Amino acid sequence: MKRLYSLFTLLIVFALALAGLPTKTAAQAASLKIWVDDQRLPVVTELSKQFTADFGVEVVVEPMGIQDTKDALKRGASTGEGPDLFIIPHDNIGDLVESGVVAPIDLGDKAASFLPNAIEGFTYNGKLYGVPFAVENIALFRNTELVPDAPKTWADVATIGKKLVDDGKAEVAIALPDLGYNYYPVYSAFGGYIFGRDDKGSYNADDLGMDSAGMIAGAAWANDLIRGSYASDNLDWEAAHVLFETGKAPFIMSGPWAVSRFKTNKVPYAISAFPAAKEGGEAGAPFIGVQGFMVNANSKNLLVAQTYLTEFIATEDSQKYFFEKDPRPSAWKSIFDATEDPDMRGFADAGANGQPMPAIPAMGLVWDAWGNAGLLIAQGQLTPEAAMKEAATQIRTQIKEKK
Repeated sequence: MKRLYSLFTLLIVFALALAGLPTKTAAQAASLKIWVDDQRLPVVTELSKQFTADFGVEVVVEPMGIQDTKDALKRGASTGEGPDLFIIPHDNIGDLVESGVVAPIDLGDKAASFLPNAIEGFTYNGKLYGVPFAVENIALFRNTELVPDAPKTWADVATIGKKLVDDGKAEVAIALPDLGYNYYPVYSAFGGYIFGRDDKGSYNADDLGMDSAGMIAGAAWANDLIRGSYASDNLDWEAAHVLFETGKAPFIMSGPWAVSRFKTNKVPYAISAFPAAKEGGEAGAPFIGVQGFMVNANSKNLLVAQTYLTEFIATEDSQKYFFEKDPRPSAWKSIFDATEDPDMRGFADAGANGQPMPAIPAMGLVWDAWGNAGLLIAQGQLTPEAAMKEAATQIRTQIKEKK
């Protein structure tokens, strides 16, 4: 993965020389500190050795959790403390941008090499604030012994699941971990949404769709199964996964984190994109999470940090290294399209129309109200319409109070 020195490399040397550092070791005098999670610590550490070899810049990679990273950045905003770069899921950027602790990034023509929704995930108020390397989303798992072919519509899922229950081959038609995040592909298939978009394509906190017709219709799909005793009214993530891995549920909506347990329990499964609400309709779209690097706006090595991203991370070699060492759908389009592993292909297909998790601060006000609405529906305490409207009222009130 040897690279030639670029114009950016020369700019680093020039900038450091202007700062008074000896020109003989100008490039080597700079150093970068990167904070990453424990899982990616060895990947980034090894990969960064190539950056040091190519650019003559020492890279120190340290483990740091997401919340600790955010807290440290805010504390050190005026002093420049903290890392030069850090890895973080994209849905944290709203808070970080509003706090003024992250710097925008210009990828130029290289932006076209990434998946559009990966770039969108790290875009806030029309500006790019991160360089992605992986996307992740949930998909539809099915037990292939019970359901050989992927269903095309949610009506098909209900019909197939009900018959299996009636025939004594399953306990539930589908295992439901929740009626929130993991259930979003049902809502979106029926036209539901959490936040709409403004003219620039950014999520708009004033356009809350929690009580939209599509969200209510999506909730009604699960409610009908639960009231008919074809799905459990106990919305529990672990219980739902146990139902699937023991062959008692033909379907479950889950993510890459569930694969190992299904393999361990030798479940005959396949992963596919989500069904549509009706034949010929739009497939259900999951929320996607985008993993990437961001730059500390108060870094003392801002130019070098941005060069690390634009000239080193935003290359096919580095993106391929990430994909091979930490397998998950790549944010680099050519790598994503060439994926052949059936599990990863299934997640890629399910996330092809995925919507980046809203990164605006108002999203933090959604989760409790949404989760409570799902429980009230599952337990039969409120109708889908009443529950979603109650949640929407609560969220709108909180958004107004925050302004």
